[in-house]
Amino acid sequence: MELDEYISLTEEELAARILKAKKAKNAVILAHNYQRLEVQHIADHIGDSLGLSRIAAKTDADVVVFCGVDFMAESAKILAPGKTVLLPEIRATCPMARMVTPEALEEAKNALPGAVVVAYVNTTARVKALTYICCTSANAGEVVRSVGERPIIFVPDKNLADW
Repeated sequence: MELDEYISLTEEELAARILKAKKAKNAVILAHNYQRLEVQHIADHIGDSLGLSRIAAKTDADVVVFCGVDFMAESAKILAPGKTVLLPEIRATCPMARMVTPEALEEAKNALPGAVVVAYVNTTARVKALTYICCTSANAGEVVRSVGERPIIFVPDKNLADW
């Protein structure tokens, strides 16, 4: 079906097609809290990025459709490696996740040998691969305190790191 044909469908017709395809492919639809209401209405689960990634890991679905941004779909794939994880809008990215590159993190690690890298969950999979501990905004303080006296490189959120 061409894009023009999809555009001409009613919301009810689109929903019916989505539900039929979801059932046929044994898929689950996960929608981040900030998605449009039309997306949330068709979703099986609505929540924050980490919570949805945990749902992806526990679901019996073979296919996870993650309506969010790239780092969220990557996190779901990390937690559910045997599932197919789809990101409907491949250009959907998170500005915060883009604040740190793997190359810049490698430079920081080389400049501060022995430092513990703590990354906010809002980072790409490539950054997570260079990280010792991932945290959320809710547990960042506890995670940082658990490191003790060792130096910390905290990425990418300067405001969370300062807190």
